Amino acid sequence: MSWHQGPLVGFDLETTGTDVETDRIVTAALIRLEPDGAVTEMRTWLLDPGVVIPEQAAAIHGIATDHARRHGARAASAVEEIAHAVAGVLRSGVPLVVMNARYDLSLLDRECARYGLASVEQRIGGVPSPVIDPLVIDKHVDKYRKGKRALQALCEHYGVTLSDAHDAAADAVAAVRVVRRMGERHRPVGTLPPTELHALQVRAAAEQSASLQAYLRRTANPEAVVEQAWPVIPRGR
Repeated sequence: MSWHQGPLVGFDLETTGTDVETDRIVTAALIRLEPDGAVTEMRTWLLDPGVVIPEQAAAIHGIATDHARRHGARAASAVEEIAHAVAGVLRSGVPLVVMNARYDLSLLDRECARYGLASVEQRIGGVPSPVIDPLVIDKHVDKYRKGKRALQALCEHYGVTLSDAHDAAADAVAAVRVVRRMGERHRPVGTLPPTELHALQVRAAAEQSASLQAYLRRTANPEAVVEQAWPVIPRGR
């Protein structure tokens, strides 16, 4: 049975910004979808990130600072729960689907460090795997397609409905549905065992970053550096 014909777990974060080193988790979702599309497990979190949520971020995901402070869980406790739950999925062998995993999993790693908690890597004894990233796969199988590749754009391209973009639960479900379509449409990727697909993405992500870096150095910034590590950026980079 191909990976896209089995259960998959979607993971998504909504945050205070786009910097994995300094920004914080505001909401998180971890959702298991069965082969027939049924949601059989769902966990969601709302955190008080302990900092002001910038208006620009709140406008995207709809969570303002006052709401997070009134209704959100203490960040350290919630991050512990999230890391524990993600590690549990990875230990089970069920693929973890994360749109732009380099960002979400790296930010979770930094949040664990911020609160003195064991990282997902420490909990499972290795790099998080198998991870399936719709962004990396789409760029690999359809390298020259023009246009945006954000989750909304991928949903439109692969015929997946996303009715509540930037809601962590909705995004997690949509990411799973998108990679299922990818697996069905792109047979070489769809037939790989999850561990081999993960290894392919490690290579593909590095190649994609190197290509972007070369482009930026030619056209905009001779000193541009684009991170190549995937799915987690090592600390101290």
